[in-house]
Amino acid sequence: MNRKTTIAALAFLLLAFKPDNNKKTAARNPGFVKPKYTEVALGAIKPAGWLRDQLQTMLAGTTGHLDEVYPKVKNDNGWLGGKGDSWEETPYWLDGAVPLAWQLDNAVLKQKVLKYINWVLEHQRPSGYFGAITNAEREGKQVDVQHPENGDDWWPKMVMLKVMQQYYSASGDKRVISFMEKYFDYQKSALQKAGIGKWTEWAISRGHDNAMMAQWLYTLNGDQSLLELAELIQKQSFPWSELLSNRDWVIGAATQQNDAHWMNRHGVNVGMALKTPAIDYQRTGDVSYLKGLKTGFRDLMTLHGLPMGVFSADEDLHGNLPTQGVELCATVEAMYSLEKIIQITGDTEYMDALERMTFNALPPQTTDDFNNKQYFQIANQVQISRGVFDFSLPFDRQMNNVLGMRSGYTCCLANMHQGWTKYTQSLWFKTAHNGLAALVYAPNVLKTKIGEQEIIINENTNYPFEDEITFEFSTKKAVGFPLELRIPVWCKEARISINGVEVQTAKGGTIVSLSQNWKNKDKVTLKLPMQLTTSNWGRNSRAIERGPLVYALKLEERWEKGNQKEEGDYFSVFPKSDWNYGLLEKIVKDPAQHLQVKMKPLQARFVWNLQNAPIEITASGKKIPAWKAVDGVARQPVTDRTGIYKGEVDAGAETFTLVPFGFTKVRIVAFPVVK
Repeated sequence: MNRKTTIAALAFLLLAFKPDNNKKTAARNPGFVKPKYTEVALGAIKPAGWLRDQLQTMLAGTTGHLDEVYPKVKNDNGWLGGKGDSWEETPYWLDGAVPLAWQLDNAVLKQKVLKYINWVLEHQRPSGYFGAITNAEREGKQVDVQHPENGDDWWPKMVMLKVMQQYYSASGDKRVISFMEKYFDYQKSALQKAGIGKWTEWAISRGHDNAMMAQWLYTLNGDQSLLELAELIQKQSFPWSELLSNRDWVIGAATQQNDAHWMNRHGVNVGMALKTPAIDYQRTGDVSYLKGLKTGFRDLMTLHGLPMGVFSADEDLHGNLPTQGVELCATVEAMYSLEKIIQITGDTEYMDALERMTFNALPPQTTDDFNNKQYFQIANQVQISRGVFDFSLPFDRQMNNVLGMRSGYTCCLANMHQGWTKYTQSLWFKTAHNGLAALVYAPNVLKTKIGEQEIIINENTNYPFEDEITFEFSTKKAVGFPLELRIPVWCKEARISINGVEVQTAKGGTIVSLSQNWKNKDKVTLKLPMQLTTSNWGRNSRAIERGPLVYALKLEERWEKGNQKEEGDYFSVFPKSDWNYGLLEKIVKDPAQHLQVKMKPLQARFVWNLQNAPIEITASGKKIPAWKAVDGVARQPVTDRTGIYKGEVDAGAETFTLVPFGFTKVRIVAFPVVK
């Protein structure tokens, strides 16, 4: 993902040709818009059930110990005053480790991350600049508004600002506010001499994260100059809001794979950039940004979408064939963008997208112990091994697809930790009417206040594996507030009960508000019946879905351990059985009639692997003899416009088993259809 490159000339050339759309709309902008939902304090949501198991695995693995097992972060760290890593990887790790420390209330991890936070706070320069000690400073020079060139890249500071914002949410430490105020005061002047692209194009690509943090601080102190700073940053950054609303961009990204303008189609940049129109809308009140976002997101998922709910990004956007891959960083960054979009807009489309991405794309790209990751995973992944595959960035060492701690670029090793932790933080929001909203679901316990009244809500569920969610209230006295619940778009009709009495039904794609005085031991039950459906993907392939989960062929796995000199130990995974099945046409026409679902209880210690898969679906199909892996790639058989594969297939049908995509390592998820 991140090759640290100094390309100031290109950066400023981009700025010179960038249309100044902000200037055009400034006169008609009604002004800053309060977000639809606001976060509860970090630490107020404690994971439960299977989600707690997931986060505890992360605590025991690299999320809790990256500074001990990864030399780049461990040795002489620049964010602790040393000469080691001073760029993005330490802030990336903290961006997931900080929320984990408070969500699990783990004293050891809190102490560990506070070392970095305190060093950064205590070593802010008099000018407001912060970060690792620069080469110029080691030579006795100052970083100040007269000499901002003595500083270093703006980009990693954007990540550290997110770390600080989360720490403030957890602790209320007022040092964070004065720290940010001083830094943004410095930045207002420094950007006039050392623009956002002074050091790297990564900062130009990701300036929206900087603007987002300035706008967050504005919601606390009301300093109008922070909105002016955010506007300046956006003017100096890639015009993502314009690009996302312009179909030429996403079409071009589908057809061009050369080195021209590749940062505009770099999958992680795109994942981060999805939230840009929402950020611009929040600052300006201009609803055209939201229209552009909807156009861009739908075009992106149409032209580049994969069955597991994320777009191809290996590294570039790369079309919708099931043989394309996606970088782990792209998934967790797209998830974070969706979470911010939800918070600002309250649009249910992005809530559904977030759940699909989280429960399908995220889990299979790491090992059970959360110590190894795939740089690129493939939708139809019939082997995990060294190779070039069909990636737009195949790598000379061919290590992009294997499961390893340091395989591929190590940005994902540092950045993967934010996926589950920030999803956990997004399980609850506060509403503008002093209420609470559950917009995406997983087992957890919320402890917060409504006014001055403390309330605890136990969200008891095995969702997304089961279809019932129960909210149990604990409060010393009755407290009145609206409780908002999202009904997923895939649910035809949800049923809502209060204390065992059905009070309402609701259609999918809506948000229900239940407003009353809630008493101790009140119980709200949300029933979300899950239907079997199929969806259409690249080359008329079909995926089987049930609720928020996508299902893939269950293939028993053979694991092999290897070692590569530069990138260390890694694992390859191969299937033990045949995978070249076409799905029978009758299943596509009537999946409920021809698929059988078998439910199993969740294991006591939950892990995303085949042995723990709690749902199996029995399907039938015929083998396609000519469908073979070439260089590890199961290139999709061609069908006609009716969606039927016309080549030779076996005469007899066979039954096979599907499990949720997130529990697989090797699989077929997008099937050709056969008679």
